Amino acid sequence: MSNSEKPADSTSRSRGADESNPMDGGRWRPVRPDELLRKNPQIEKDQVAPEGKVQRHRRQELEHHIRSSPTDIEAYRELAEIYREEERPQEAARVLKDAVELFPNESVLLWELEEAKLARSLQQYREFRDLASRLKTSEVERELKRSQDDWAFRRIEVCKARLERDPTMLNLNLVLAEAYHDSDQPEKAIEELTDLVKIDEYSPHAYLLMGRCLLELGKDVEAMSALRAAGTRRAVVSPLPIRVAALRLLCDTAEKLGIEMTLSQYSSQLSAAEKELAKQTAK
Repeated sequence: MSNSEKPADSTSRSRGADESNPMDGGRWRPVRPDELLRKNPQIEKDQVAPEGKVQRHRRQELEHHIRSSPTDIEAYRELAEIYREEERPQEAARVLKDAVELFPNESVLLWELEEAKLARSLQQYREFRDLASRLKTSEVERELKRSQDDWAFRRIEVCKARLERDPTMLNLNLVLAEAYHDSDQPEKAIEELTDLVKIDEYSPHAYLLMGRCLLELGKDVEAMSALRAAGTRRAVVSPLPIRVAALRLLCDTAEKLGIEMTLSQYSSQLSAAEKELAKQTAK
């Protein structure tokens, strides 16, 4: 973030906005992509998996045990957890898929299968992102785009399934909206955000995302209204990163529309917010 007291011009704003790694939420997104990759708070790990050779030996034991005793639910869960710790989510998903087929009514297994699928999709996305940073070929770019699309699709699939099972998980509506945006479906994203902007806990994130979607739909005036709610509201003060992101977009949009007085006002607010964020980050 810039420490300059002068309002940043549009070029420096765009450059600064790109400083955040897209895999950590992008230059404006408030929700981290791996938000879904958290353990179900209702699920407790019964034990800490051993490491190294002991863990490999335990994995082999469990694979053999499951073949001879295919009704041991905890064996499936423990084996899948070992694969996840070894960063092999595809193998974890294989194990859990077999378990879900045997025990279709076990919600814990279904949750963990969804987690494994998400982890595998995110793993592929990161692999191709890292590869694309080193190799600038059309084939790698295609694979990167494919992995990005798959990551969005997996989030949509899991969020919709979980919300169908439990509509009270409102945070997933926000993640679902982000996934719709990432899959070039801004209208669907806005539908998910319409109720969230009315809830103080989610409104800063929701207004920022809604503003972004409206900008992409060419609805600049409506977008500025949503971005003001994310960046300048006093009734519900947004977290600093959201305020900075919203103010940057407000500055860019005001400059695009030629609203000089408004641009000056937003630029001043942005400069102050960036300095405050820089101090906060430096602590």
